[in-house]
Amino acid sequence: MEQLSAYHCFGGQQLRFSHSSSSLNCAMTFSVYLPPQAEQKKLPVLYWLSGLTCNDENFVLKAGAQRYASEQGIILVMPDTSPRGEGVPDDADGVYDFGLGAGFYLNATQQPWAEHYRMYDYIVDELPALLAAKLPIDPARASIAGHSMGGHGALTLGLRNPQQYCSVSAFSPICSALNSPWGQKALGNYLGENKDEWRQYDALSLLESSQHCPPILIDQGEADDFLAGQLHPELLEQACEKKSRAGEAYPITLRRQPGYDHSYFFIASFIGEHIAFHARHLLR
Repeated sequence: MEQLSAYHCFGGQQLRFSHSSSSLNCAMTFSVYLPPQAEQKKLPVLYWLSGLTCNDENFVLKAGAQRYASEQGIILVMPDTSPRGEGVPDDADGVYDFGLGAGFYLNATQQPWAEHYRMYDYIVDELPALLAAKLPIDPARASIAGHSMGGHGALTLGLRNPQQYCSVSAFSPICSALNSPWGQKALGNYLGENKDEWRQYDALSLLESSQHCPPILIDQGEADDFLAGQLHPELLEQACEKKSRAGEAYPITLRRQPGYDHSYFFIASFIGEHIAFHARHLLR
């Protein structure tokens, strides 16, 4: 790890690092917020996954999360949204919803993407192992959150790894990549045409087939321009209702927020509540 920057923030340190990733076969940049309590002991960690076109700094600069992480004593980790650098392929037309900045938190199997686009392995395995060896993180107390494409990532990683994440939250997530034009494009290109392969990165499919899930909090703005066409939270609601009728209780809370859109103004308005939600499960 090479430290790129450090800023004093709410009694702690806002840091940025780069390293060579074996999962992604390129150099990667990520940000970390260490609250002041990290000087005395190991702390729980919350991973934040950002959305399309973002990198590791959008959440750092816009969400205002450091104040709440400092109060709760939770480390924040913000990885980039895709592999980057010379030799990493991008969409041929440079569009925003595929390629660079649009890794979709999966392991690609199709060429030319498979060599680099392995964000699932990077987030679940490589980055936590690196950080646990270098920073005062308690790897047994980890949660995950995200926005939009990153909300899709938080939900799918959390549902696939309930033993690894104590809690999951999302703002405006893609709730079913199979039913989202963004998701269909990404899954088709990264994974090929076999839709059985797609289901392992589809939150709705994973919820329907799961036997257990961590506690989940979702906030969705009702004025979100992408709500009807891309996000489909109603599909998760319907799946949860079906499981409830079958006698299965799933700890999922989905809140619809009137007037809020897809922006970081929405995230900044409720991030304190999300961090408090994770704190209840991480600080037991």
